[in-house]
Amino acid sequence: MRSDQMKKGNNRAPHRSLMKALGLTDKEIYQPIIGIASSANEIIPGHIHLKSVEDAVKAGVRMAGGTPMQFSTIGICDGIAMDHEGMYYSLPSRDLIADSVEIVAKGAPFDGLVFISNCDKITPGMLIAMGRLNIPSILISGGPMMAGCYQGKSIDLVSVFEAVGSYSVGSIGEDYFKEIENRACPGAGSCSGLFTANSMNSLAEALGVALPGNGTIPAVDARRIRLGKEVGMQVMKLVERDVKPRDIVTTDSFYNAVAVDVALGGSTNTTLHLPAIADSFGIPFSIDLFDELSRKVPHLCHMSPVGDQHIEDLDEAGGVSAVFNRLQELGVLKEDTLTASLKSAGEIASSVKPFNEDVIRPLSNPYHKEGGLAVLYGNLASAGSVVKQSGVPESLKFHEGPAVVYEDGELASKDILAGKIKSGDVIVIRYEGPRGGPGMREMLSPTSALVGVGLLNDVVLITDGRFSGGSTGAVIGHVSPEAADGGLIAVVQNGDTIRLDLEGRKLELLVSDEEIKQRYENLEIKEKDFGQSFLGRYAHFVQSANTGAILRKPGDKENI
Repeated sequence: MRSDQMKKGNNRAPHRSLMKALGLTDKEIYQPIIGIASSANEIIPGHIHLKSVEDAVKAGVRMAGGTPMQFSTIGICDGIAMDHEGMYYSLPSRDLIADSVEIVAKGAPFDGLVFISNCDKITPGMLIAMGRLNIPSILISGGPMMAGCYQGKSIDLVSVFEAVGSYSVGSIGEDYFKEIENRACPGAGSCSGLFTANSMNSLAEALGVALPGNGTIPAVDARRIRLGKEVGMQVMKLVERDVKPRDIVTTDSFYNAVAVDVALGGSTNTTLHLPAIADSFGIPFSIDLFDELSRKVPHLCHMSPVGDQHIEDLDEAGGVSAVFNRLQELGVLKEDTLTASLKSAGEIASSVKPFNEDVIRPLSNPYHKEGGLAVLYGNLASAGSVVKQSGVPESLKFHEGPAVVYEDGELASKDILAGKIKSGDVIVIRYEGPRGGPGMREMLSPTSALVGVGLLNDVVLITDGRFSGGSTGAVIGHVSPEAADGGLIAVVQNGDTIRLDLEGRKLELLVSDEEIKQRYENLEIKEKDFGQSFLGRYAHFVQSANTGAILRKPGDKENI
């Protein structure tokens, strides 16, 4: 056993003595030792209940003859971090989470690992650590929050952000505004729409490193506790058979994950996290796969923020396994891929058929003929940009309009709420990329403000930053190269004409080459000085969004 390094033989008596200080018996010490990496905390609604999931996993491990040892990692709630300096730290936390789990798991050589996560960057960070460590492992999330309800309508966190805009223009009253705030987030779990957390927890199933139900069983459902016990028992089977993450996760696994993503219409943040996870597994990955599969796989689900359904509806309709079934029917599912359940993707797909054809549409009647995500190129995004095309209004799928340029997301939000943005404008928010932000802040407030003031169908928003999974509309993010790396977005000026051609997958600045050359001669890249702080170090090492915002490794070239 791997844990023999710290417990077997006479020269490990001091190590065993320290374990006995924890209250462990000889029997517990000599059993397989399973590390339980948990992000439980009292900051994030999706994590407030994770102690109960920890207890369930530990019970499963013990039932199967193992010894669980829990340790902790950090977490940030993107919603709480929004619109202040906290958002600079959200994406960078992904790498700290991966590093912290790696450090503990190297310091204490566990025989297996269970990763307990839920929100935002925590699940991707843990999956990155899983790929690096390559120890028999399973991930379990804390599950989604139930949707809120007010006046007979399902609501969620994005409803509150959008209500800010509606209240600012007087379209809703103070009492209504307060009730939306009070009722949108009714309790524990990751926010109830198909935002980043629920997208990534669902894709963990598709990658094969989580058991069926991981992405969709509600946080407050007793099935979540039973799933935790099953995870604890199942990781012991993986240890016994020495099945490691890299035995499960292959190029075909990522193919399945992207296929599920575009069928669901998941968050654009998945185009950051899947490349970074693939890198940790040593698997080549290009964001072009999202566009390739969006052209093959129709958009089958209509969950918030694009539609009015929530993750609890997807769960009742059969969950990710039922989406697998649709992909199997379409002929795009890589059926032979192994999963942590020790069943193949094909076996899982064949075991569940969709229970509700309004939630998971049949192939003959999709919500959209193409999948949820598209990758755009052009002179304004020569290395790519990303849009949730399922959320783009028909009126803006081809659009030319004047640029209104900002170098700060908060300023853009204030101007939107103040009525300074007009129908037809193309908002450009730059110096918000991985390096330029630094940290690639989310732009949920400006996109929600556009909805709130009634401009969703009239305005395009472009940024080298990123969008919350809760964003919808003609919002194009991850523009690469970013402004801080000298991308063309750095020389856009107010009034320039920008063209969005969604069908042609083009994003273009309609300015002459001669004028662009002259602007570059006068360009001074805006550098933010964070000194020796964590953000300063992150900005030095991080690469562009099209790489997944991974950090440079020894020998990699610096950003240009």
